[in-house]
Amino acid sequence: MTDIHQQAFQEEARELLCELETALLELESTPADQELIGRVFRAMHTIKGSGAMFGFEDIASFTHNVETVYDLVRNGKMPVTKDLIDLTLSACDQIRKMVEAFDTATVTSDENTEKIVSAFRGLLQDAKAQGGDTLPQGVPLPDSPEPTAVGDLGKEKSLTCRIRFRPHHDIFSYGTNPVLLLKELRDLGVCHIVAHTDAIPELAEIDPESCYAYWDIILTTTQSLNAVRDVFIFAEDNCELKIDVIDEGAAVDEDLDYKKVGEILIERGDLSGEEVKNLLGTQKRIGELLVDSGLIDPGKVESALAEQKHVREIRQKKQAAESAASIRVPAEKLDGLVNMVGELVTLQSRLSQIAGKMADMRLIQIAEDVERLTAEIRDNTMSIRMLPIGTLFSKFQRLVRDLSRDLGKEIVLTTEGEETELDKTVIERLNDPLVHLIRNSIDHGIELPGVREAAGKPGQGHIHLTAEHSGANVFLKIQDDGAGLNIEAIRAKAVEKGLIPPDAVLPEKELFSLIFQPGFSTAQTVTSVSGRGVGMDVVRKSIDTLQGSIEIESIKGQGSTVTLKLPLTLAIIDGLLVKIDEQFFVMPLSIIEECVELSREDVAKAHGKKIAEIRGEIVPYIHLRGHFMMGGNAPLIEQIVTARIDGLRIGFVVDQVVGEYQTVIKTLGRAYRNVVEVSGATILGDGHVALILDLPRLLQKAEMEERIRT
Repeated sequence: MTDIHQQAFQEEARELLCELETALLELESTPADQELIGRVFRAMHTIKGSGAMFGFEDIASFTHNVETVYDLVRNGKMPVTKDLIDLTLSACDQIRKMVEAFDTATVTSDENTEKIVSAFRGLLQDAKAQGGDTLPQGVPLPDSPEPTAVGDLGKEKSLTCRIRFRPHHDIFSYGTNPVLLLKELRDLGVCHIVAHTDAIPELAEIDPESCYAYWDIILTTTQSLNAVRDVFIFAEDNCELKIDVIDEGAAVDEDLDYKKVGEILIERGDLSGEEVKNLLGTQKRIGELLVDSGLIDPGKVESALAEQKHVREIRQKKQAAESAASIRVPAEKLDGLVNMVGELVTLQSRLSQIAGKMADMRLIQIAEDVERLTAEIRDNTMSIRMLPIGTLFSKFQRLVRDLSRDLGKEIVLTTEGEETELDKTVIERLNDPLVHLIRNSIDHGIELPGVREAAGKPGQGHIHLTAEHSGANVFLKIQDDGAGLNIEAIRAKAVEKGLIPPDAVLPEKELFSLIFQPGFSTAQTVTSVSGRGVGMDVVRKSIDTLQGSIEIESIKGQGSTVTLKLPLTLAIIDGLLVKIDEQFFVMPLSIIEECVELSREDVAKAHGKKIAEIRGEIVPYIHLRGHFMMGGNAPLIEQIVTARIDGLRIGFVVDQVVGEYQTVIKTLGRAYRNVVEVSGATILGDGHVALILDLPRLLQKAEMEERIRT
């Protein structure tokens, strides 16, 4: 057993647990949905089988108890109840702890494991008491019209077998139940079973202790041929058994068609070639001809048709799986690739700069080709890091369900834009901020059912989580239809904490932003959910580290909306390279509007105000040389770079605009963690270091300094 295989199981188990949790929450709303029940059962079955294969025996043993219960559920022997969903979600949590415990070398609580196992065994005993002395085996009848789903095999190498299983009449006397053997075959993979009844005599001649039926089975499995034969190891002497491999996994370019029905029947020995040939002169289908002629029992034709359909479906699924094949890559390797691409981008910039200085057309052409290829490599590498945000959204259904139940509230979470893609690093860092925001909506925002109904609202609250692209950014919104923010309470708390003077007149937007201050809470009582003033300041810091922004809108009695603006990626961005004195800076190009000149005459016209008229509009600006307290003399003609930040048009004055620059972001050391105006650095083609400006934070600090001065 190798560590890499165990790690592969852990990754697969985490994905399956997420899928399982989602299916369970949906099943709670639609308990009769057989497809959802099947999804739950298959996820548990896969975790159990893979766990046993890779040495996680405790997980396999634990999961077996859950799987057994859902085997009864899918066969209609046990209903889906809220208690069953609660118990299964607890089992999911316990499996997750057992998976993580393998990495941390910790021991999961045996007491909790036994408690959950006992609860599931209790359900089995209840089912046994209600259903008789024997529990259902979970085996559909041999002629069940619902075979195992073809898509369950995945992309592993498989083989397809044709099995003719004809028990001797006295097989029951040896204690063998053919139905149990058929169940074992179903558990091996994708299975079509056709029962033959042509050998059953008239009722008066039937011996109730004899077996007259026999079966044709078409099985596609990832197991070996010996594993298939082992199913019949104790019944070989009491039956006629023939197992033929008819397909060993079609290649992508292989013909998807399969043998004709006549060919299948001849191979099985059910017909001779001469009999088939004599019937081919008519235009009827061969199956109809054979049945009409009385040469063969309809069951055998049905079996041949089932085999034909089965192999075609397997080949089609195999082709689709291989065409869309994917591989698992550790996150460390992907991060290493991104770092190397970043270095390549830097070298490409250096090459382009040298080529421009040398004015050699051949070298310039090579530099342009390298630039084009580097851009393609960069874009492809960045796309590999992009993940749909739905992988994050799905986790919050459980949070809302459990927390609203604990608080005695009725809340539904809906999502929109799950397909919106974000850099995996951004998604990973978004989890905690979103958890805080959703918990606040549940605890502070949504009222109790009685309070809502008294206010003329539905008793059930609603939280809506959306994501959408906008240029180089993604907007996330958390909307609730709760009570909204209490402006008076926020103002009173801000005055109490000395954040604003008692006579201060602030717009709603600025008042709402005060809740992000450390230790700020308007809750009257401290609960297990909130009230200690911890959380929203953490949210603000987390969003700031992602180079994003956060904004709150609220209407009293109608609800609140929190909007997060985030960059698509944190690795490489398009920037505008500017220069002040001898120092280079980079501004994110996504929020830049235009660049205009600022002359000494323009400054004089403003009479000491830091404003400029641009295309008939008065635009305030920040003089970066003065803001950063840099020495030297400014040029006679400076440049104003205008940007749109939170709906406000603002200018940033620099000495020179160098041009667009593809920026590889390098994080700054711990010594610079309190420098809020700078979000990172990049290395230019000539080796110089340029600081990447965080324009929204720079604007906030400039506004704060202006308030202090006034």
